[in-house]
Parts: sequence; C-alpha cells; structure tokens
Amino acid sequence: MDLLRVEHVTKKYAQHTALDDVSLTIPKGSVYGLLGPNGAGKTTLIRIINRITAPDSGQVWLGDKPIAPQDVYRIGYLPEERGLYKKMKVGEQAIYFAQLKGLSRKEATVRLKEWFVRFQIREWWDKKVEELSKGMAQKVQFIVTILHQPELLIFDEPFSGFDPINANLLKEEILRLRDKGATVIFSTHNMASVEEICDHITLINKSRNILSGPLDEIRHKHGNNIFQVDYRGEESALREAVAGLASVMEGAETESVYNSLKIQIPCNDDVKTAIGRINERVEIRSFREIIPSMNDIFIKAVAGEL
Repeated sequence: MDLLRVEHVTKKYAQHTALDDVSLTIPKGSVYGLLGPNGAGKTTLIRIINRITAPDSGQVWLGDKPIAPQDVYRIGYLPEERGLYKKMKVGEQAIYFAQLKGLSRKEATVRLKEWFVRFQIREWWDKKVEELSKGMAQKVQFIVTILHQPELLIFDEPFSGFDPINANLLKEEILRLRDKGATVIFSTHNMASVEEICDHITLINKSRNILSGPLDEIRHKHGNNIFQVDYRGEESALREAVAGLASVMEGAETESVYNSLKIQIPCNDDVKTAIGRINERVEIRSFREIIPSMNDIFIKAVAGEL
C-alpha cells in the first residue's frame, strides 16, 4: 500500500525549472531515500509535499486523497536549515512547537520529558537554546519533529553535524519509528546511510527523476554480473575453465591466503556452468557477486553513465 504519490509535478522559478514532470510513489511503512546533487530539486519537492509551496502542475496524494492543508498535522518535517529561538528555554520552546502540531500543553510536556530522558538531554530542559551544542540542538529538533506521532516523517540531512555515536542513535530511532508504522522520507548526500536504512530510493538530477525503485533491486540491476572467485590452484587453470563463458577482469584484493580473481559472466544462465567448470580445475573457497555501492551508482547516474 502506498502512503504518498507524486504525479507529474513541475515547478518553475522565473527562468529556472526546479522540477520537471517528477513522479514517484512512496510505500507505506518504508524508509524512502530522496537523493540527488545540490540544486537537483529535492528541497523543492519536499516543500511541495509540506505545502510550503505549490506546484505549477501535477498533484501530490496522501493516502487516497489529494494532499490538503489539514494534512500538515499528519507530517513531521525536519528541514536542513535548523531553526530554534536562541533566547528561549529549551523545554518551553519544545512545548511551543508541539502545541503548533495540535498537542495540549500537558500531553506535550509528558511526551517531551520521556524523549528528553531517552536522548539523555533531560538536564537541559531549563537551559537556553544558545547554551546547547549543535548536536544537542539537533536532538531537540528531531524530538519536536516526531513528537505528534505523524504518519509521514521527512528528514533533510538529519545526520549533519552529528558524531558517529549520536548519528547511530538517530538511525536506530528512524528504523524504530518505521517499524511502528511511520513512513520516512530521508534526503541526504550520505550514501553509506542510504544503504544502512533505506528500503527504496529516488534519484533526482537536473530537476528530473532519473532512477527509482527498491534499493536492493537497483544495486543488483547495476551489478553487471561481476563475481569474485577466491580459490586455491593455478590462475591459468581458472582462466581455461571460464573460456567462452566469462571474461577475467583482474586480480581482486583479498586478505586471505587464497588467490583471487574477478570475472564477468554476461549471461545469467551461464553462472552455474561457470562454477562447475571452475570447481573442476581449482579449489573454490568462495564465489560471490560484487554488488556496486550506492555511492558508485549515484556518481554514474549523475554523470549519465548508467
């Protein structure tokens, strides 16, 4: 079941086209990576979903209805441009933002204190925002974003400025929220984070959607049938074994005591045959497909090489 659908959305500013006929579908209960280089149109799309701005053409659906003004209460949005009032006390400001999302002061206070304990910032409740470190301020904003338990969460570069420990804490919380039923849009340039937490992705480049789908499916699709063989025996014997079925690419780096080669088998139906031939000539210790990283796919897609 889909929670959000973007259908043929176009947005122009003067002579600049920010989005050009962009469509995508976000499954309910998923972490959806929204990727692209700077200026590609990601932030414009996020602003349209949040009803901060409107498209020139096209439509956004939330559930089975076009997104409407009251749907902002079903969305939690953490923008890349952080914004807290520096002179206000942390607790009071968090309560204020929670009330803007429809929570009563009493309910907001109860939920906030639970989250402040969870994020180990309880002692900062009565401090002024200007006394917070960047990481602590981001924790406060994350809490305010998810406090009203929205169906759709949108995080724009949520790990920016976090140390590895707190970045991992945030990743765990995002996955926990997904497992409890929330749908997450995750905009980032950090491809390692994409591989760790995203189920699906869309890559926007030059205002257009150039790549969409389940993450694992995309990585396997662009793997080019390259395999690494770790073996014991003569390299010449392995080369003879795969002659006519595969091309030997290069020796692969390995920390084991075994020899290693990369081979490319163009036809999927020949993989089993190749393994059988290799096993007759050398002792196979491992045979695995080399799947490209999202970083490699991102670079090639943006360069038009896929």
